[in-house]
Amino acid sequence: MIKAILLAAGQSKRLKGENKLIKKFKSTSLINHILRSLLKSKVEKIIIVLGYQKEKLKKIIKKNKRILFTTNINFKKGISSSIKSGIRKISKKDKGFIIVQSDMPFIKSSDINKICNSINKGKYLVHALRFKKKVGNPIGFDISVINKFKKINGDVGAKFMVKRLKKNTSFIKVRSNKIFKDFDLKKDFN
Repeated sequence: MIKAILLAAGQSKRLKGENKLIKKFKSTSLINHILRSLLKSKVEKIIIVLGYQKEKLKKIIKKNKRILFTTNINFKKGISSSIKSGIRKISKKDKGFIIVQSDMPFIKSSDINKICNSINKGKYLVHALRFKKKVGNPIGFDISVINKFKKINGDVGAKFMVKRLKKNTSFIKVRSNKIFKDFDLKKDFN
């Protein structure tokens, strides 16, 4: 089984006073763009890590039996704390997992499926999308990497593991770097 850890616990600090994941982009809440892609993909379970404004977020997320929720009570400690919260819902019996940012609406299910296919081949520990020399999220991992994530702290995420395990990374080509666009500012929503 391949699971996705969808990071949705952040405080949207650069979007003063608003939670970017609730904010509408093309008439849909930002988080529901990536959720739609995940639900159309080969990922079998989606673990949504909530934290900041978790009740508001939970209300706008479309219900689905493939979605599990977990709460990161330490969300102020950075992205690594959310990854650790999500990893608790991963089983050692799973084939692998994909760490996904919830503020990236241009990721398609086909991009996620490329990562799933690479994980299923079992030749590498890390499975990263790349456009030319730019590596971006989401990033997939073989289940054997799970313990390495238990040791990270602060604002360290999946890209850190790509750097550490570069020799054991499958770089998966994508056609455009548009999919790597994350939304942080008001102008991103226009």
